[in-house]
Amino acid sequence: MKRNISPKPSFAALLPLGLFLAIFVGSGLYFQSLGTDFAFYQVAAPVAALPAIILSILLAKETLNETVERFLGGAGNSNIMAMCMIYLLAGGFSAVAKATGGVDAVVAVAMGIIPSSFLLPGLFVVGALISTAMGTSMGTIAAIAPIALGIAGEAGLPLALTAGAVTGGAMFGDNLSIISDTTIAATRTQGCEMKDKFRVNFAVACPAALLTIIILIFQAKGATVPEPSDASMLLALPYAAILVMAISGLNVFAVLITGIVLAGIAGFAATQDFTLLLFAKEIYKGFTGMQEIFILSIFIGGLGELMKHQGGLTALERVVSNGIRHIASGRAGRAIAEGGIGILVFLTNLCTANNTVAILVTGSVVRNIAETHGVEPKRAAGTLDIFSCICQGMIPWGAQLLLVGSIFKISPIAVAGNVHYCLALLLCSVVSLFIPSSKEKTVQA
Repeated sequence: MKRNISPKPSFAALLPLGLFLAIFVGSGLYFQSLGTDFAFYQVAAPVAALPAIILSILLAKETLNETVERFLGGAGNSNIMAMCMIYLLAGGFSAVAKATGGVDAVVAVAMGIIPSSFLLPGLFVVGALISTAMGTSMGTIAAIAPIALGIAGEAGLPLALTAGAVTGGAMFGDNLSIISDTTIAATRTQGCEMKDKFRVNFAVACPAALLTIIILIFQAKGATVPEPSDASMLLALPYAAILVMAISGLNVFAVLITGIVLAGIAGFAATQDFTLLLFAKEIYKGFTGMQEIFILSIFIGGLGELMKHQGGLTALERVVSNGIRHIASGRAGRAIAEGGIGILVFLTNLCTANNTVAILVTGSVVRNIAETHGVEPKRAAGTLDIFSCICQGMIPWGAQLLLVGSIFKISPIAVAGNVHYCLALLLCSVVSLFIPSSKEKTVQA
């Protein structure tokens, strides 16, 4: 029986990621300095990823055929394919809802109910509730980002700030929900109960959410809510149905497919000009609108697999583990070990651009660190999930920011600096490291 042997550590394997970032971010900053409109769209992200993929293939020690097969395996990973399907279905639903007037109808209803000072916090809270129920940030963004875009336009809210509020709410549930794949991965790798991990997580996520709401209330000052226009409740029903289905915990694919069908039915009933042919064309239009992030996700998935196999992630694990072993001692040992766990999964997530994959890749190493330095499994699982989600909610090449940036038609880099929840979660997480665990409290007593 063939054993799985960890690849030899190699920081050179991380060079392709650095090259991608240099091209993607560097070109955007260059064109921005020239005053070019849509500066970060001048060099498409998938094109920027191509040289990185080529470099990773050149660094490989396998044959070309084996390396290409490994790249294709990473690109076709089930997590990557799931994200890509969500992209397509979200694009189809958004296009149909916009063409039928559904988005305008929901915006009109929202503008007539929500006070101007609570528009941004309201979007964050709705996103947090839906993502907690669904267990997926991607499905949440797909459901509410088009509404948020319309509200931002009507109220004069900055697009990047509004997109950040939506993303923050989506990441709240992605991290906390007991049906989230990150929660399942974290608890399984650390050998703890979901309910115990939830309690640890909630104690950190709740203060971070409250802090985010306060920040958003202050940032929403100056927003103006115009007189609400007449809204067709029939056209708004598909969105209401999506929210109800999402909160009920229905599978995200079923939610989005049902939303497309309901939006089409509402369009047929409310608009004479909306034909079956137009319905089909709008769905495909939505599909094609997601092609850039679809391609980039596939490329990043393949690139991440090559970097992992070539020892890039092993090198990160080795450095962090050695650092913890040399620094952690005495009473501060547990806190330093937890901090090291957070750093390890954060750095791994930077390379994989997928928080679930980052947790699975680092899970066994984290468990060894936790056992060595007295970190309770529930706290190790909570730290794994929290720091991976902090990273995932702030990297411009991650699926969440790519999706919300695509819907808002703004650079994901602009969104990254406005996801206040992830920054608040980072602050609360650092503070929590120095709060004694239940085991430490028992020993002190």
